[in-house]
Amino acid sequence: MSEDNDSASGRQVISRAAAVLRALAEDNSGQSLGQIAKKTDLPRTTVHRIVAALEAQQLAATTPAGVRLGQALVRLAASAHTDVVAAARPFVEALGRRLRETVDLCVFRGQHAVSVDQFASDQELRVVAAVGTAYPIHCTAHGKALLARLDDAALEELLGARLERRTASTITARKDLLAQLAEVRTRGWALDLEEHAVGICGIGVHIETGQSEQYALSVALPAARYEGQLDACLAALFQCKAEIESLLAG
Repeated sequence: MSEDNDSASGRQVISRAAAVLRALAEDNSGQSLGQIAKKTDLPRTTVHRIVAALEAQQLAATTPAGVRLGQALVRLAASAHTDVVAAARPFVEALGRRLRETVDLCVFRGQHAVSVDQFASDQELRVVAAVGTAYPIHCTAHGKALLARLDDAALEELLGARLERRTASTITARKDLLAQLAEVRTRGWALDLEEHAVGICGIGVHIETGQSEQYALSVALPAARYEGQLDACLAALFQCKAEIESLLAG
């Protein structure tokens, strides 16, 4: 009986920790203990204990903005994508060398597109962020390429009516973003025109991997080079997309 009780207790602990991690994954911009408790329907004191245990293993981190997923979990998530990353890597590198711009491979994670691989530009003026960075999904090129795969009902459930403003160019009304995503579906590529960060533009496409995980590929470049590079970036991106998809399709 004691072993049964211990087993049941262990399952409950794991279940509660998983619930907290799922709540954090829904919005990794930072949440209070109260917000997590409300989402998980757990007592605040229980959430506090679980978060402390997760922090000890670097599975969660408390920041000025609130509790977020920890770096150890980001690394674990990245390792789950090894096959796709390994298959795409030569093509990502070739694309980056061809354009001399930064190329990111990202995976869909709720309200974020998380970078799982990157080829950094070798130019003096360039756009670079660490692998594992969680980008806001509503105002980045790879994010919008991923969002365009969802129907409007799913998008309305995922996104609030008002979206976080990152720059003066950020689309903050959900209805306006939905209209833009309809255009993305039609043409097959998405743009970030200084919507995530001033001075930075991006062009993104969805990658069909045949898996449940959704991936996107993007080129990030300084706004000063965007107009002159758009056509070349699009041609190279679609070639890279076709090569990766062909390899993954076997």
